[in-house]
Formats: sequence, structure tokens, C-alpha cells
Amino acid sequence: MSLFDDIVDPTRGPAGSAKGRTALAARPGDLAGLRVGLLVNTKRNAEAFVQEVAALLESQHGARIAVQRTKPSIVHPAPAEMLAELRAEADVVVVGVGDCGSCSASAVADGLQLEAAGIPAVVLVSDAFRVSADAMAALQGTAGYEYVTTPHPVASLSREGVRARAERAVPEIVTLLTRPVVAAAS
Repeated sequence: MSLFDDIVDPTRGPAGSAKGRTALAARPGDLAGLRVGLLVNTKRNAEAFVQEVAALLESQHGARIAVQRTKPSIVHPAPAEMLAELRAEADVVVVGVGDCGSCSASAVADGLQLEAAGIPAVVLVSDAFRVSADAMAALQGTAGYEYVTTPHPVASLSREGVRARAERAVPEIVTLLTRPVVAAAS
């Protein structure tokens, strides 16, 4: 037996505690007239990015921004009362921006919480942190959860740079919020 035979993977729960796959919420056919919720973290440019997306969803797709909330911590999932407020006031939610390992994982956890509550959610993650986002999805029992990526970094962009990234991301955001959910293979 070597020293490394007993290494524990902290992302796995105790043996036999596998979580069930999160059922994704049913998608609307389009966003026209729907209430959009925004859930942002405190990473630099996260709020600007999500607001640029929101403006485009309003002007191009007829959605209405109903509520915006900012998480108190980038590393923890949104507080339960904040998620409850989003569920009550929004038909779909945009979550972002994962621009570091822990905030990307946390954003995916938030998206899956909203999905489990029946609210379609789309999560924005910078491409350098796919590993963290994918690990959280797998940990939550939903490997293969789809989210929107944008080139890393987001935090150092100018407002014009943020706007350009948002413009490129919106078509995929709309697709993920409106495309019918296909049951994943187990």
C-alpha cells in the first residue's frame, strides 16, 4: 500500500451518496413578454456583463427585466431567500459571471437550484473555468449541464469589451433558454 492509496477526493460525497440528476425546467418557446431575473456575483464586470445581456434580451427579444440580485459572496451559492425571490419574480434567470474557479462552480450550483425549482436558467462562465463549472455540474448529479462560455478574462474588459462579449453571447443564451430540454442519458 502506498501513501497515495488513501487520497480522498473532496468533490465526491461518501460512498453511496450519489445525487440525482437535476431535472431541467421546461423552456418557453421564446422570450417575448417574459420576466427575466438577473443573478450576479461581485466579480469585476459581472454586473455590467449581465446588464448588457439584459438590455439585448429586452431590445431584441421582447423580454422584460423584472429583478436583479447580487450574491453576497462569489464562492457560495446564492442565499435561499434570494433564489426564492428570483423564482417568484422571474420566468427565466441569467446567472453570471463565472470568471474564476470558485465563482464558476458557484454559478453552476445557482443555475441548477433554479432549474430544480422549475425556472429555466442560463449560466455565463469564462472559458478558462469550464473544468470548475463541469465539476460542479457533475457533483450536483448533472454532468453535461449546458452553460454559455465567453473568452477569459471578463474582469479586465472595458465597458465596450463587455458589450461586445455580451452581443456574442446572446444568441446562445436565447437558445439555452428557449430550446426544448432533451432528457439526458443516465
